[in-house]
Amino acid sequence: MGIIFNEKSGEFHLYNENISYLMKILRNGQIGQLYFGSRIPQKEHYDYLLENAYRPMSAYVYENEYSFSLEHLKQEYPSYGSSDFRMPAFTLKQENGSSVTAFQYVSHKIYAGKPVLSGLPATYTEKEDEADTLEILLRDELLGTEMTLIYTIFNQENAVARSVRFENRGEVSCQLDTAMSLCLDLPDADYEWVQFSGAWARERYVKNRMLQQGIQSVGSTRGSSGHMHNPFVVLKRPAADEFQGEVMGFSLVYSGNFLAQAEVDTYNVTRMMMGIHPLGFSWCLEPGESFQTPEAVIVYSKEGMNGMSQTFHKLYRTRLARGEWRDKERPVLLNNWEATYFNFDEEKLVQIAKTAKEDGVELFVLDDGWFSTRCGETSGLGDWWANTDRLPNGIKGLSERIEELGLKFGLWFELEMVNKDSELYRNHPDWIIHTPGRTASHGRKQYVLDFSRKEVVDYIFNLVAKILRESKVSYIKWDMNRSITECFSEGYGAKRQGEIFHRYILGVYDLYERLIAEFPHILFESCASGGGRFDAGMLYYAPQAWTSDDTDAVERVKIQYGTSYAYPLSSMGAHVSITPNHQLCRETPIKMRGDVACFGAFGYELDLAKLTAEERRVVRKQIEFVKQYRGMIHRGSFYRLQSPFENNISAWMVVSEDKKQAIVVYIKILNDVNCEFRRLHLKGLDENFCYHAVEDDVEKGDFFGSELMNIGMITSDASAGQALENGDLDICTDFWSKMVILKAE
Repeated sequence: MGIIFNEKSGEFHLYNENISYLMKILRNGQIGQLYFGSRIPQKEHYDYLLENAYRPMSAYVYENEYSFSLEHLKQEYPSYGSSDFRMPAFTLKQENGSSVTAFQYVSHKIYAGKPVLSGLPATYTEKEDEADTLEILLRDELLGTEMTLIYTIFNQENAVARSVRFENRGEVSCQLDTAMSLCLDLPDADYEWVQFSGAWARERYVKNRMLQQGIQSVGSTRGSSGHMHNPFVVLKRPAADEFQGEVMGFSLVYSGNFLAQAEVDTYNVTRMMMGIHPLGFSWCLEPGESFQTPEAVIVYSKEGMNGMSQTFHKLYRTRLARGEWRDKERPVLLNNWEATYFNFDEEKLVQIAKTAKEDGVELFVLDDGWFSTRCGETSGLGDWWANTDRLPNGIKGLSERIEELGLKFGLWFELEMVNKDSELYRNHPDWIIHTPGRTASHGRKQYVLDFSRKEVVDYIFNLVAKILRESKVSYIKWDMNRSITECFSEGYGAKRQGEIFHRYILGVYDLYERLIAEFPHILFESCASGGGRFDAGMLYYAPQAWTSDDTDAVERVKIQYGTSYAYPLSSMGAHVSITPNHQLCRETPIKMRGDVACFGAFGYELDLAKLTAEERRVVRKQIEFVKQYRGMIHRGSFYRLQSPFENNISAWMVVSEDKKQAIVVYIKILNDVNCEFRRLHLKGLDENFCYHAVEDDVEKGDFFGSELMNIGMITSDASAGQALENGDLDICTDFWSKMVILKAE
């Protein structure tokens, strides 16, 4: 059992081979934080870690005593109003208007395995010995309300999952206005804060800054996790880099509004919190009702950022993603969107699919425009039945024709939205999220369906299930293309309106769960105008996500590099699109586009028939390569080698589980001239293995793992001199890449 309770000292010790998490029951019954980091031994007590002293202007819990102030104690789940003046992990407003609480330890239980969070995504175990769980029950006697702090430590991964459950066992209602999933008080502020921010078409750029006194935070109040900031942040020691040093990663397994915040007080104590964003949130707890926060996951690494990422990758790939497609190799797909947009009919689609089959594609995906009156952005959303003018045989007939070609068939939906020009809106105008008497803002001429209401989710489920029962659909791309505004539901009373953002995302999760249960063979890919809801919560339902609407290979290097800090390669939808690129009008070689896209769930966004014969030859080779190596790419250990945020040249690699194979990609954005000779130091190889290297089909010789890691792999090209006249060195250009395959003899 990886959890010990020392009854004499009142200390809890969560541990595995590499990490320890220590906490203690304080004098006032709250839970104090003692330590989180590298494994330490169990001993009689760690009371010396509790430091307190008299400080003028502080407040003290016990009358005539100046040695116990919550302002200076590190706590597990702190409140505001009883001598702690920092931001609280929760606020609970009572009928008399007070938010002062006193939750005190009642009991605890320790057990093997991990609990399921009802209605919410969460990491899981398949065997009880994979993890151990601690639940600490605290109670506010005056309110009759209980709080359960839930901790799970994984035995093989340096990770702790945390969440909190509130239950009103009193006789009057109260209201949660803040309910964080995680709070961790750290003893100093010598950390670099790393966030992953951007906007549509440039998601998850890496942003770094040192912590300072005050509050640093990122979050979303858009109704979804959003393009702008990701619900994942890192605290790293200043000297830590990709391969060494202390790093902590914090990830929220949730897809709605979120807040990730580090508050540094003037004594340089850091309070890290993560959970549902308090802005726009409140939850009414009537007697007998409960509220469960989403799960947050903390990963600790002494092996730098790559060590942290590899823990997240394995945990999220194998114990967050689930279902039939979790471990299966993902099909090479072709999506018709950038090939046709709304301009298609059945015959045109079949011809595109035939060409794709000739080149080795396995799955054809029909995107937007197949349903109701949908011929553009202004109509049809919500009416999920086939447009028989375009598809005379419906989805059933088209899917059967695609399968007759030897391909699987996939379909696009945007289930959470509605156009006013639709049968759904005309029949149920009250089913959109809107505030009575106020103008309803639109985005892309569409409105958000009120998924907080069961009858709305039921209606959409029945329409979609009818199509899926009748047709041969193997894949669904689930899109979501706007944020929530005027958040109000006609299905709830005034005191419940603060619940709508959260109830909405619970409705999304419920619809996913019901569709997965009835159609377990379908591969779901989540999407939100590309990467607008790329988060751990979605991975529980859809094992891959459309990483960004930006398919330009140069931009995708940054987007996929940033995404890789938390999310596995198997989760990143990554496609080769046409050139000039439709988002940037940039022209890049099809080889580079393929070299970038193959480090994800691979596919194409174009009509292959419009490519040249040479481009078609390259496509066939790309597909052959992906089919041969996709399992290893998705399950192997990923190493970031050179950052596109810091260099003109970026590089990464994947090493197989047995270390007998590795694939390295090396990308130069802009060419240079008369530059230095270059070497790239590889990682993760077995130093004693001798690897045979093949670079873009050219034999490069045999090298020991120790050579490639310590001396480095030679990456000099013709730019070491005059770029186009440099002997035997490879000629290169702007937007140039090469792929190296290493196999142990």
